[in-house]
Amino acid sequence: MTGARTPVTPVAPVAPDRQAHAVHLGWRSVTALALISAIGVAAFGWPLLAGSASGLAHSQDAPWLFAALLPLLLAVVVATIADTGLDAKAVAMLGVLAAAGAALRPLGAGTAGIEPMFFLMVLSGRVLGPGFGFVLGSLSMFASALLTGGVGPWMPFQMLAMGWVTMGAGLLPGADRLRGRRELVMLAGYGAVASVAYGTVMNLQGWPYIGALASGVSFVPGDPLPENLSRFLAYCLATSLGWDLPRALVTVVASLTLGPAVLKALRRATRRAAFEAPVTFEDA
Repeated sequence: MTGARTPVTPVAPVAPDRQAHAVHLGWRSVTALALISAIGVAAFGWPLLAGSASGLAHSQDAPWLFAALLPLLLAVVVATIADTGLDAKAVAMLGVLAAAGAALRPLGAGTAGIEPMFFLMVLSGRVLGPGFGFVLGSLSMFASALLTGGVGPWMPFQMLAMGWVTMGAGLLPGADRLRGRRELVMLAGYGAVASVAYGTVMNLQGWPYIGALASGVSFVPGDPLPENLSRFLAYCLATSLGWDLPRALVTVVASLTLGPAVLKALRRATRRAAFEAPVTFEDA
């Protein structure tokens, strides 16, 4: 038809040394991320944050309240990010990476903390930026929970924690210029810290309402912060450190050995996807 115009997108507008942002965060997305993060801190840390005189400190309903609230808030954040910058190419890449992350998680089946999905989340967040990283981490954990039958009140906490892990990788410095061995060492170090931090915050989520704990490691509603904090640290040392450290080790080894190939593949895919290319029209 005469005068018809077809969209034309350049194939590779992103320079090899630049970070491609699959999701451009506007003020609405940043505000939504800040709000869900603040609420998430309250959801995880309410036992330590609540004063002894507050009703929350003595409430057994707080974990369930947050577990009911977080999925709705996560849905709002993901919808906001999608509305402000998640195009069809980004959705396709998100689906592929989320499926890969969900498939990797059952490989270790949680045995001794072996969870290979962490290194993929860290590398993906590094290449694709914090906005894409948050959505990817959350959806990967959601998909893996459905795949493994791990659906429960802990699932939204896992989604939020993994979203933080992947978003943090996208916020690491030197995204446009740091390459090679130094970048791998930085990512491996971040992955190790994030792996232990993930286990720690997930402990904090479940610790207040796990019964039959020894008095030296159990949560005591209304007790002063230093006393509950010392019991929480003892709880982590006694229960989860044996899983958190192997998870960190697996993440470091996978990042250093598989990292160069995975980073190269992700950066090649983002260049071909041309997320940052302006769409122009020309006459057919």
